[in-house]
Amino acid sequence: MEESLGGEVNINGRKIGGENNPYIVAEMSGNHKGNIENALKIISKAKECGADAIKIQTYTADTITINHNSPEFFVKDGIWKGKKLYNLYQEAHTPWEWHSQLFKHAQKIGITIFSSPFDLTSVDFLEELNCPVYKIASPELIDIPLIKKVAKTGKPIILSTGLATYQEINEAINTAREEGATKLIVLHCTSSYPAPPEEANLRAIKEISKSFKVISGLSDHTKGITIPLLSVMMGAKLIEKHFMLNDGEGGVDSQFSITPEELTTLVETTKLANLSKGDGRLKVADCEKTSIQSRKSLYVVDNIKEGEIFTPLNVRSIRPGLGIKPSHYESILGKKASRDIKFGEPLCHSMIQN
Repeated sequence: MEESLGGEVNINGRKIGGENNPYIVAEMSGNHKGNIENALKIISKAKECGADAIKIQTYTADTITINHNSPEFFVKDGIWKGKKLYNLYQEAHTPWEWHSQLFKHAQKIGITIFSSPFDLTSVDFLEELNCPVYKIASPELIDIPLIKKVAKTGKPIILSTGLATYQEINEAINTAREEGATKLIVLHCTSSYPAPPEEANLRAIKEISKSFKVISGLSDHTKGITIPLLSVMMGAKLIEKHFMLNDGEGGVDSQFSITPEELTTLVETTKLANLSKGDGRLKVADCEKTSIQSRKSLYVVDNIKEGEIFTPLNVRSIRPGLGIKPSHYESILGKKASRDIKFGEPLCHSMIQN
């Protein structure tokens, strides 16, 4: 049985942790491109692909930054190089007036919807919608007042650790626990867009679980689904990927978002990967038992008379495996046959004197 340091977290009846299949979250972010019909389609498509949940982000340009023209308010590099923060967030945000309709649509089709709040007012707003779980985004992990506010709701909390040191992760988790949060999931994350696979550091998933006694998972920004699939073997219990309707039709996050085809494959393959881990015991698998006879064993390869000595000329280790194990070969040589033995008979202990 797999050790589950963080126990289990239940979100809308779906258990996360332990031996349960990884929980798959499709992150909409700004891939709706400012069109509510796109947003509704993304929710429906995520459900169709088998995702457990759809996640949105709750902020406005004014709640997350200010409209200022000094150099520090412009992105320096990466896929958004040169963009003014205010304009980027204005383009990417999910309008608050959409939220109620998005929540109702998700509930109607049977997929969990939740959000990342980015300030205190967004928590109050999401509580009015009965948001079932909250996600603290990587840049907000150091926003202790925000974590306190979310923890006080009593809802499960998912925290991403991109950009954070061990001390900062520890402070965020301790803060949540001190405010009464008991259902925590902590996601390893590399906050680069897109993130290079060689810096995925998937071993951190197990380290997070071990160090902080929590359920751990992965918030992934690499291209494609290879890294999240590999994360299952490192213990990821929740995987979050940015999701768009079609290749080339995403919004500001399209370069590290996956398509419906990729999401479907991710859902199906993570289940298989989780199942394939097994219990780690060194044993003969049930499916192997019919193949035991394909192993080698000791066979009589020449007619032997009673009292005749066993030698390399009349006993060999060959397939199939119906005779004595080959490990007994050297101890049998030189002993005498207890009866006549025909060519092609599997050697058994009763055929050997004494």
